[in-house]
Amino acid sequence: MAVRRSAGLLLFRRSAGRVEVLLGHMGGPFWAKKDEAAWSLPKGELDEGEEPEAAARREFTEELGLPVPDGPLRPLGEVRQSGKLVAAWALEADLDPDTIVPGTFDLEWPPRSGKVQQFPEVDRVAWFDLDTAREKLVKGQRVFLDRLAEAGQQFAE
Repeated sequence: MAVRRSAGLLLFRRSAGRVEVLLGHMGGPFWAKKDEAAWSLPKGELDEGEEPEAAARREFTEELGLPVPDGPLRPLGEVRQSGKLVAAWALEADLDPDTIVPGTFDLEWPPRSGKVQQFPEVDRVAWFDLDTAREKLVKGQRVFLDRLAEAGQQFAE
């Protein structure tokens, strides 16, 4: 059986001398009342034959409803999360979370009710400094924050 793969973008910016990252709070009823470890970078599964970087760009647009900002993508490598491999790229850019129009997904809710409802991919988006992001981000993705911090000087303009 092939390993499931996902890819995403971790937007970062410099603000008041510190690095901040853009995270989305996962939408849907399971995550509604959770905050700690309930945020993610915009990411999703690769389509068959799709290159990871192309999937990361596509998923950013699908989840946030905005085009990927201009700028070089900087690889942050892969991590194993929930039985799949997740690849990520860092991208330095600034965007206003209020401009985001999240995509949606269908889910049978309540379970076994036969009713299918639509939920936003992300129900809110915000910028966080790295320490706060470490608390908010799902555990499997926290290594991307470490890699971003380690590569900080390489990313300096």
